[in-house]
Amino acid sequence: MGPTTTGHLEEMTMPSHNPVFGRGIPSAGSGQQSAPWGGAPQQYGAPQYGYGTQDPYAAPAPYAQSPYAPATTRYMTMDDVVQKTGLSFLVTVLSAAVTWAVFPQSLALGLALPAVLVAFVLGLVIAFKQIANPVATLSYGALYGVALGAISEVFAQQFGSGIVTQALIGTFGVFAGMLVIYKTGAIRVTPKLTRWIVGAMFGILALVLVNLVASFFTPGGLGLRDGGPLAIVFSLVVIGVAAFSLLLDFDMADEAIRRGAPAKFAWYVAFGLLVTVVWLYLEILRLLSYFQDE
Repeated sequence: MGPTTTGHLEEMTMPSHNPVFGRGIPSAGSGQQSAPWGGAPQQYGAPQYGYGTQDPYAAPAPYAQSPYAPATTRYMTMDDVVQKTGLSFLVTVLSAAVTWAVFPQSLALGLALPAVLVAFVLGLVIAFKQIANPVATLSYGALYGVALGAISEVFAQQFGSGIVTQALIGTFGVFAGMLVIYKTGAIRVTPKLTRWIVGAMFGILALVLVNLVASFFTPGGLGLRDGGPLAIVFSLVVIGVAAFSLLLDFDMADEAIRRGAPAKFAWYVAFGLLVTVVWLYLEILRLLSYFQDE
């Protein structure tokens, strides 16, 4: 796909995956639970974290409870994760559908840019402050839904509505496939793998920004988004990194359950999954558009 009215907008809508996911998970108590998505619970010996001797997952001293004291906070379960994630996706899809069906394309694109900017700032706040709040997560989903609806409408008008359906099927297929890979243990999330994925995400973000700046001076920029062979390869790499990022999100959910995080932390897990899935959908949509140009 050559340069379109959504070119720069879609560059901005690529979410930056939060590298702090899976770290600093709050603890609701001293108990641990089994991990429904992954392997058996880990056994933790003497703490060796590299930054000190304090367990970053442990509850702060004022909130630490005696093992004999009654629980005051409900533990997060996989049901919590599924329900909160499903609701977040539903709000995003409904927001996108309303934007597509109700607003003309020009107005939808006009609403998309401020929605993306607000969602980007909100996403950074949620990520780095680790806000586990339904209002924050659902607001993020609704805002990004406006952008997704506008972008999807433009792609559908230019290439046919089938491209959106194909992108949705592809996104669901990648999500389901990575979930099976994670659950079966075919690929285990290790510290080394996490470093590679996070490093790749920062590398992609840097290349996207450089390409965006270069496009203001040279048509097509570095050629990463002009629909040529290099653009196809770049999109495949981005989709691969986004798919592996799902493993980090699944592992974050398991780790939170093992550590006995409070039930409300499921909203933060849902936010992480929403960020990755939105990123994955946009990149698959872009890749499909390249082949429509052939």
